[in-house]
Amino acid sequence: MSKQSKQLQKLLLFQLAGHRLFGLGTLKIREIMPLPRLTKLPSSQGAVIGTASFRGAAVPVIDMAAAIGYPPLTAEERASAYVIITDVNRTEIGFMVRKVQRIVETDWKDVSPPPTALGKNAFITGLVTIDTDLIQLLDLELLLAKVYPESLSSKDVLLNDMEVETLRGFSILMVDDSVVARRQLSVLLDSKNIDYQVTHNGNDALARMISANEQGNPVDILVSDIEMPGLDGYELTFQIRNNKSLHQPWIILHSSLSSEMSLSYAEQVGADRALTKFDAHELLHTMLDAAVRKEE
Repeated sequence: MSKQSKQLQKLLLFQLAGHRLFGLGTLKIREIMPLPRLTKLPSSQGAVIGTASFRGAAVPVIDMAAAIGYPPLTAEERASAYVIITDVNRTEIGFMVRKVQRIVETDWKDVSPPPTALGKNAFITGLVTIDTDLIQLLDLELLLAKVYPESLSSKDVLLNDMEVETLRGFSILMVDDSVVARRQLSVLLDSKNIDYQVTHNGNDALARMISANEQGNPVDILVSDIEMPGLDGYELTFQIRNNKSLHQPWIILHSSLSSEMSLSYAEQVGADRALTKFDAHELLHTMLDAAVRKEE
């Protein structure tokens, strides 16, 4: 990997309503299929329209348009609709969309963060122009949190006083483009009264690290998402490891993808550990392991 290398990402483009195009990274996608026969679920959330059989398992199917605030697909639209089976946070979920268009290849550096004016509840993690179309990249974690709000609650992670004090002695920076993921990470450390910084993209994270280094208070532990607009987790790690004047932090990269390939590549670019998010126990104990190793 070089500083000039492209961070190519394949995107599936699809439509929910009208001609507006949305995108999902193909690494999150297990399969695309015409809308199959669904089994209705009793007392399910409004956007959950049933379950589909996928490789011997029952997978919940969500009307994506309804979940993000558009009118639900009509019976006529469902007749030609598709289901995108995704693997996010170790869970298989199906999303019904009105039309699948095509798969394109883009560079993460061409993806820009959404305008702050959209607010914290926008289901967008980034924007990218493909040909002449403005593509909105969807925040699946925020969407799933709306459909399944109970998924935001996590069990307490038990640490003894010495372990908590160990983490409090280190400068921690967390970066993730998903508002839900940032909230989960923040709640995790807030519950232990552990100080940290948090930001939403790799460019800002790198700038903060350089500034902190110059001020004599370098970042000791970096917890970063992998899939981010602009400077993704791989390139962020690469930039850090190749900056000889920068204090080298212990780097934990995490991904919503259950992909051995993405985790293996994280280690190749210099990450100390790679995780599939979000498991509060695993992440906090990995951070504790990082702190112990830094002390050594």
